Amino acid sequence: MWRLNVGKGNENDPYIWSTNNYLGRQIWEFDPKAGTPEERAEVEEARQNFYKNRFKIHPDSDSDLLWQFQFQREKNFKQTIPQPKVEDGEEVTFEATSAAVRRSAQLFAALQSKDGHWPAINAGPMFFLPPLVFTMYITGTLNTVFPAEYRKEMLRYIYYHQNEDGGWGLYVGGHSMMFCTSLNYICMRMLGVEPDGGLDNAAERARKWIFDHGGITTSASWGKTWMAILGVYEWAGCHPMPPEFWLFPDWFPLHAGRCALSPYNTTTYALG
Repeated sequence: MWRLNVGKGNENDPYIWSTNNYLGRQIWEFDPKAGTPEERAEVEEARQNFYKNRFKIHPDSDSDLLWQFQFQREKNFKQTIPQPKVEDGEEVTFEATSAAVRRSAQLFAALQSKDGHWPAINAGPMFFLPPLVFTMYITGTLNTVFPAEYRKEMLRYIYYHQNEDGGWGLYVGGHSMMFCTSLNYICMRMLGVEPDGGLDNAAERARKWIFDHGGITTSASWGKTWMAILGVYEWAGCHPMPPEFWLFPDWFPLHAGRCALSPYNTTTYALG
């Protein structure tokens, strides 16, 4: 079972280091022996509920639920304040509002980590994970840096945030776009998914979306660049990005730092 370790390091891990004794550092680690059968069943139920309701509610990830379960179990948290309920047309009273605030404060106090911060995830953009996988693949370290259980969770994240039409948006819940759909499709294949495989035929549906929307040649600049790096797209099809633009001052309209912030910022194309 997965556990979130806060403020801890691993002296034997060459990929994780800190200059402040790991203060505020959050690291997910897989422990095959962790958790009781009941706890594992609770986690699996949360994952299934997340997947079934993902098009109705758009939280960032089911991992948010997992660390909350973990913290509440570790602190033996029990909500002691009854949930106030206000029916339609009923007046919102001071007592009901105060109870709701106290109830929320009690929960958030239980979710605070031992070093004082509240865990969170930075997983909304759907173009963060694929380049990481690409880099590990290119350097031949994908299976070394990310063991099987880690690759499994990467695929779960991709599956859980695939849109109904088969594509992926720029961010969680965003409308499908070629940039992120093509990257996540390639990422799935690198993680071992067959052309027609994946949860609910994720790869097949993604490929259909790509074909139905003009193919990967319609991807934004960042997508084309990554595909060229991987050798599946010609460099001649990429917009040139001269490094000299980094030398322009911040106030200049074509300052490279600004255009680099958005994968489909029009300034990026102006550089070509």
